[in-house]
Amino acid sequence: MLWIFLMDVAHAQEAASSAAKPNLLETMMPFLMMFGVIYFLILRPQSKRNQAQKVFLSSLKKGDSVLTSSGILGSIEGLTDKFVTLEIANNVRVRILRSQIAGPAQQQEDQKS
Repeated sequence: MLWIFLMDVAHAQEAASSAAKPNLLETMMPFLMMFGVIYFLILRPQSKRNQAQKVFLSSLKKGDSVLTSSGILGSIEGLTDKFVTLEIANNVRVRILRSQIAGPAQQQEDQKS
């Protein structure tokens, strides 16, 4: 009697598993959604930042105050395709790679309290 009951359960499981196979679109949907989230939250903003940095680096000119990626403030004294000469103090000049300039220097006046 127990044998008959187990056979019915086995046939029922086999019928249920063959009827519930998802199609290709249902299988790929979670992966497509994850790719969309990653694209809009990580890849797209990063490419916009890279594009803005390229525009900034191409628009540099002599006399601009800039901040390097290492935290050095200076004004541009000379430009080439790859290098920038910064004056970081009176008569103190350093040559750095153009790609190491992080952005414009935000000069704030010190306020006495």
